[in-house]
Amino acid sequence: MTDNQEKDLPLRDDIRLLGRLLGDTVREQEGDAVFAVVENIRQTSVRFDRDLDPAARKALEQILNELPRETMIAVVRAFSYFLHLANIAEDQHHIRRRRAHDLAGSKPREGSLVHALERIKAAGIKPEAVRQVLDIALVSPVLTAHPTEVSRKSILQCQHEVAGLLDKRDRMALTPEETEETDLALRRAVLTLWRTRMLRPNRLAVVDEIRNGISYYDETFFAELPRLYGQLEDQLAAAFPEHGDWSLPPFFRIGSWIGGDRDGNPFVTADILRAGMRLQSTAALEFYLGELHTLGGELPLSQLLATVSPELEALAARSPDASPHRADEPYRRALTGIYARLAATAVALDQHQATRHAIADAQPYASAEELAADLRVLAASLQAHGAALLVGGRLRRLVRAVEVFGFHLAPIDLRQNSDVHERTVGELLARAGVCMAYEKLPEEARIGLLLTEIASLRPLYSPHLAYSEEATGELAIFFAARELRQRYGAAALPNCIISKADGVSDLLEVALLLKEAGLLHPGKPPALAMNIIPLFETIGDLQNSAGVMDRIFGLPAYRALVASRGDEHEVMLGYSDSNKDGGFLTSGWELYKAEVELTEVFRKHQVRLRLFHGRGGSVGRGGGPSYQAILAQPAGAVSGQIRITEQGEVIASKYANPEVGRRNLEILAAATLEATLLDLEQEAEPQAFRAVMDTLSELAFKAYRGLVYETDGFTTYFRESTVVSEIAQLNIGSRPASRKPSDRIEDLRAIPWVFSWAQCRLMLPGWYGFGSAVDTWLQRNPGGIDTLRRMYQRWPFFRTLLSNMDMVLAKSDLGIASRYAELVSDPALRDAVFGRIRAEWELTRKHLLAIEEQEELLADNPLLKRSIRNRFPYMDPLNHLQVELLRRHRAGDSDERVRRGIHLSINGVAAGLRNSG
Repeated sequence: MTDNQEKDLPLRDDIRLLGRLLGDTVREQEGDAVFAVVENIRQTSVRFDRDLDPAARKALEQILNELPRETMIAVVRAFSYFLHLANIAEDQHHIRRRRAHDLAGSKPREGSLVHALERIKAAGIKPEAVRQVLDIALVSPVLTAHPTEVSRKSILQCQHEVAGLLDKRDRMALTPEETEETDLALRRAVLTLWRTRMLRPNRLAVVDEIRNGISYYDETFFAELPRLYGQLEDQLAAAFPEHGDWSLPPFFRIGSWIGGDRDGNPFVTADILRAGMRLQSTAALEFYLGELHTLGGELPLSQLLATVSPELEALAARSPDASPHRADEPYRRALTGIYARLAATAVALDQHQATRHAIADAQPYASAEELAADLRVLAASLQAHGAALLVGGRLRRLVRAVEVFGFHLAPIDLRQNSDVHERTVGELLARAGVCMAYEKLPEEARIGLLLTEIASLRPLYSPHLAYSEEATGELAIFFAARELRQRYGAAALPNCIISKADGVSDLLEVALLLKEAGLLHPGKPPALAMNIIPLFETIGDLQNSAGVMDRIFGLPAYRALVASRGDEHEVMLGYSDSNKDGGFLTSGWELYKAEVELTEVFRKHQVRLRLFHGRGGSVGRGGGPSYQAILAQPAGAVSGQIRITEQGEVIASKYANPEVGRRNLEILAAATLEATLLDLEQEAEPQAFRAVMDTLSELAFKAYRGLVYETDGFTTYFRESTVVSEIAQLNIGSRPASRKPSDRIEDLRAIPWVFSWAQCRLMLPGWYGFGSAVDTWLQRNPGGIDTLRRMYQRWPFFRTLLSNMDMVLAKSDLGIASRYAELVSDPALRDAVFGRIRAEWELTRKHLLAIEEQEELLADNPLLKRSIRNRFPYMDPLNHLQVELLRRHRAGDSDERVRRGIHLSINGVAAGLRNSG
């Protein structure tokens, strides 16, 4: 037994335990006959996957094809739930391994803050440089409601219960009685899971998505983000003791799109934005109130035994708490007064009554900073009078939570498509009699007109004029933003994002709309209240992005607006749509080049660049390990500031478990510090490498576009060989699957595009085009494989690109994919398209392994390799049944069990892949 195999024994034990409990539940709930079928399928699938026995494959197909419908549903549920339970066991094993590593006092883990600080100190970086970066830093994972999370919240809660019980068994030395009690609780949890409906009966509303997003604060962010700050401050003090105080500004914040993302979602309105902010605020205030109540019990310190500061004495004196029992307990009286003021704040801001009523009415806080200041009075008094130890726990974390979450919980970004902004501005100009055909103006004329109107004190909007429904809705959003910023503070709504930005006028249109809402004040100098953020998404837009920013920074009026925002400007880069537009390799390369060129343009104009990376969970949408992705950024592209979207099922996998969540937050902080302070771009021949990438990208782009956009009938092939139509019927999000009522791939959102290819196990967006590109390049450059190998060894960007592709290829399965191809009704189309896909897959695998100098995929990641191989026997039956159910459904079988079986199988396959969208 190898060392890794021995370390994985607890994981195997957990999976076997959960599998046995699930099997017992299936037998008890569905009967011996169903259990026997499930077990027969499992054993046959394992035999086929292990031995590649054609007889086992044929036997498996026969068993599955002959299943009665009711049994089929039970089989799909059994295998789906097993994959969910295996995920839980793997997550717990990662926690177990990390804990064992830390307890052993081993070398700090890569991606940990200790590791990052050791590297920074070893590189000779002075503490003043670290401090300078942290003073301007912003690290922000941004939660979105993009619909790739197919599991209901109720299912996730059941899984959370299972995870907690596994953790208890692992951490504690239990008595036999306690072990029996825990095992019984596990049985109950698995039974509850089996009896809980896996699918939503109705589509989620935006408010549901908002509540789902807030739940991760209760589970992870409220506790773990303040803990991370404390950890970093303590480790900085240990690494650089000569520097003194390491109190940090609130540079790490969780952001949100949920309730503010209107791009293609007609259900996000001004009223929804207000409701979302109110729900967020209520969650933050309820957390603070609960912590204050608990602190009251933890600080019963008597003034008879220790002195207090005059500031604390004054704070306690202002408290409405007149109980004689607490007359000598100033900390408790001060906390009672703070609680009363915060309860009054909840009523004033959100019309929310605190769960525990205050003992008396009080004046609401005007801002979160007022609350934080009162809490600091307690901390300073304890610190100054011999009780510093009491500051370092709950009180320290609460002060930090208030600094980070404020009264708004999370900043909500506003996002809308540039076409909608254009139509709204055009209508405002026409109704005001300024310009009757704005949409017909050339770009330069638009720029001139917009600059004139932005500088004018005269508004275009009039409450006495009638506007279209679309324009009325857009203007209402901006008016609501002004109102909510006044109510909750400027940090509540700091950003306006422009989807499909491709020109200077796109940014100026938003500036004009902000002026109409009172969020941009003309004058000398002008003042801009919100960040205007272009989102460059297609390959062409990425190529033009630096030119657009150079042009707009060259406009004195816009540059003055940037100066009013602290000479800082954010740009968002779209990974998903650029991939759908140009393929995996070209998307990755054009994103990299755009970052290099944007960095140069921003340096030229003396503006600090903040990049916002619109990554999905899957590699086909820019996903992959965050640590490696951040370290692979071009030199100067991070500079202490980074925002990254967290989407769909990735949110649950990263943040549903508090310990896993803290680890993922730590990785983002550590990687940002390393990428900013260390010179990680050390490839020996950068220009030569980049020239090779230019050629490879051009060849891959041609191959990808040739298949997806230039092959007659490809759209038909895609829609018939995947579950894209059925995904649209899943109730996994409030937003429609397509931007327009169209079958064109151009109009399909990137999420269902990638999700569909994942379900049929092709994962095409994560690799297609690479094989033929390398093949052609090597034909032109004999011996060029050595160059590609040097690029892989020395260039973090190229290595990360290939590592992600390696993972995607390992998760794909051409045998399974061929079954989906059989759903295509036209045999000639099926053979032509799938033949090209198969040939490209084989070329890609061949050249990838040659560059990596490996004989098999995931050779340098044995843990992930074992995980994937162990999942296949449980995923393969789901895929097979999905194909059979699709065939019946498309042949006109209207049985509700068929439709439900398809949707259940989608859930199970997504669980098996983990990052499918």
